Amino acid sequence: MKKILITGANSYIGTSFENWLKKWPDKYKVDTIDMKDTAWREKSFSGYDAVFHVAGIAHVSTDPKMEDLYYKVNRDLTIETAKKAKADGVKQFIFMSSIIIYGGSSHINQKRIIDKNTIPSPSNFYGKSKLQAEEGILPLQDDNFNLVILRPPMIFGKGSKGNYPKLSKMAQKLPIFPNINNERSMLYIDNLCEFIRLMIDNEERGIFFPQNKEYVRTSELVKLIAEAHGKNIILTGIFNWALIFMGNFVGTVNKAFGNLVYEKSMSEYKVEYRVKNLREAVWKTEVN
Repeated sequence: MKKILITGANSYIGTSFENWLKKWPDKYKVDTIDMKDTAWREKSFSGYDAVFHVAGIAHVSTDPKMEDLYYKVNRDLTIETAKKAKADGVKQFIFMSSIIIYGGSSHINQKRIIDKNTIPSPSNFYGKSKLQAEEGILPLQDDNFNLVILRPPMIFGKGSKGNYPKLSKMAQKLPIFPNINNERSMLYIDNLCEFIRLMIDNEERGIFFPQNKEYVRTSELVKLIAEAHGKNIILTGIFNWALIFMGNFVGTVNKAFGNLVYEKSMSEYKVEYRVKNLREAVWKTEVN
């Protein structure tokens, strides 16, 4: 039986992963610890096969007053937790980083493909804090301590936060939606959870880039969401010229309709982890 400690209580990803492992009650024992105060420092990590570190600030903020907190939580807490895990004899430490370490979306009218030669270039302190956390824990790796760094794209599923629920609300209300030919890498929560499970089972180490098999076009995603709710939304190109123009000045336009993908071969793994395709994932998120 694998013993797993999730550091970061009540997080969306941590809770989803804990629930995912309940399918195999005889194979995994999962504990969770809150990292919001200092009591976790008194807990021994000894006896755990893996520590899955999800404690952190997950959303992007442009408020300069938040910058110190991002580095304190996303960078410093991660490094301290990894050092404790190693000192207490844990075999594997899994850290949730992000595609954001490569910067944001491209302009609405420009392709952007990240490959294995792409150098990280974070454009905000959320991305910088994640990258600096990676750089801080990588030197800890040795023959007895495996480090897994995950750089997922946008994660979605029932109860997720961020851009997906905003798109879902629009899909259920709007009769028409812009038909923009963009591409985004995304990752359904169950696919992520299965990937993490395989990382633990196979005692992996390294940097990984899990994503869904399919790239996602924002317009088609909205259409799928609408269909899941029994609605027929019309996709139209009449707004495209205005959106392309606005993309020069309005960041939210590029965030919604810009391009940001991992080259697909980066996300392949020796075992198939993508348990749901895009349509199935949207249906499960919206209906079930």
